[in-house]
Amino acid sequence: MARKLFLGLLWLALTIYVIASSFTKTQQGDFELILKLSTGELAGINPIIIAIFYIMGIFPVIYAAFILFDSNQKISPYPFSAVSFGLGAFALLPYLALRQTDITGNKSKNWLLKILDSPLTAIAASVAFITLMIWGLTQGDWSDYVAQWQTSQFIHVMSIDFCLLSLLFPAILGDDMQRRGVKGWLKAIAFIPLFGALIYWCLRPQLW
Repeated sequence: MARKLFLGLLWLALTIYVIASSFTKTQQGDFELILKLSTGELAGINPIIIAIFYIMGIFPVIYAAFILFDSNQKISPYPFSAVSFGLGAFALLPYLALRQTDITGNKSKNWLLKILDSPLTAIAASVAFITLMIWGLTQGDWSDYVAQWQTSQFIHVMSIDFCLLSLLFPAILGDDMQRRGVKGWLKAIAFIPLFGALIYWCLRPQLW
């Protein structure tokens, strides 16, 4: 109950913050920036912003590889997972707050779950994630990023979303470990912020 309350209040607080911050930050140029990032017109855009934007497209895949294996839930994880490709943590937090502890796992073997259960999918997504992060960290202009974070509503909210998704994995890892019988060092390393979840996803035992 405490976990549900915390996640619910976190979602509410973030929603209020985003609405309030929209009055102090500019949206001018945000739509154009989103359009350029979405269509691959990346010339002149700070690599940090490019990296975060594309990583935000990988995060929903990572979370889907955990929450879509839930079963016996009163609400389906699929709509929340789909919407998270656009809204990130703001779509996932309500599901994480409402879901019940579930260690049985989804027994169906549909094609999507088979793909998400495959270590090849995990490795490919992790390599893309880490490559983008290293590129953004090493090639980006940090002073420009900070300036845009302080003024642009889109970059400000996207950055907060990135941090949230990096830290929310423990809310779903425990159930996945139990349903797969994970113990030992893999269980310990999984709770390292962000990278621990990627390592766990790549090495966890398959359900089928």
